[in-house]
Amino acid sequence: MKSTNLSTGFLALGLMLGSPAITSRLLAQTQKPQAQQQPDQKKTETFTGQVIKTSSGQYALLMDAQAGRGHYLDDQEKAKQFEGKNVKVTGYLEVAKNLIHVSEIQPV
Repeated sequence: MKSTNLSTGFLALGLMLGSPAITSRLLAQTQKPQAQQQPDQKKTETFTGQVIKTSSGQYALLMDAQAGRGHYLDDQEKAKQFEGKNVKVTGYLEVAKNLIHVSEIQPV
């Protein structure tokens, strides 16, 4: 009985001492892919649609009027110049905020 308790104690001690090393390795593995994926999230794309002013006063790019599908535009001053016009917007989409970070807006 004592030898079982003693071996269980050594096992528990080994797990406690080994945990920080294992945890840091797991964290390092999970952090590397995130760092590699981040540039892909900022991939520049081209979007086409009509610049509209929403009921909240923000400018957005309406891409499918029937479905009401579109994205907000981060550069409100640039967007204001094209209100009601069909445009091509270059930038990257921040999906979590449904927001296009605008590099350029051109009339179509």
